[in-house]
Formats: sequence, C-alpha cells, structure tokens
Amino acid sequence: MTKPLIAALFGFSILASSTAFAGERTVTLAVQNMYCSACPITVKSSLEAVPGVAKAVVSYEDKTAVVTFDDAKTGVPALISATTNAGYPSALKS
Repeated sequence: MTKPLIAALFGFSILASSTAFAGERTVTLAVQNMYCSACPITVKSSLEAVPGVAKAVVSYEDKTAVVTFDDAKTGVPALISATTNAGYPSALKS
C-alpha cells in the first residue's frame, strides 16, 4: 500500500515542481522593419496584447524590444509571432 502512495506523491511533486519553476522572464528581441518613430508604438501594442506580458520597452534607435513576461502563460514563440503578425518580424537577440 505504501508503494502506490509513494509513487503518487512522487508524481504529484513532479507536476507541482513545473509550476514552481515558472516565473517572470525578460528577453530582448531584435525587431525588423521599424523605419519611423511611430513603429515602436505598434510593436509595443502587439506585445502587450499577448497574455502574460507584463512589460514591453521598444527602442526605435536600437531596433529592439525588451519584454518581461510570465513564462507559465506565454513564451518567446508567441512574442515573435505577435510582432511578426503586426508587420515587424523579430528574433531572439543573442
């Protein structure tokens, strides 16, 4: 009886630990096609519309977007998709 109980507790702890590691993450995206000072407004709006995004700071001069988000709710592919769908393809800046 104790072996199934231990196995169940172990399984539950693994499931619970994945949410325990989720948290706030910040990434920098290299954003293309920003040709005027109004472009960052569109990029910022598209990023802030993604569920889980807490903050987006877009720089026209650097052609970047620094995005802080909850990695339990969204991920980098969703951020890239949001900017690309708005007409500004992006990629994770290395």
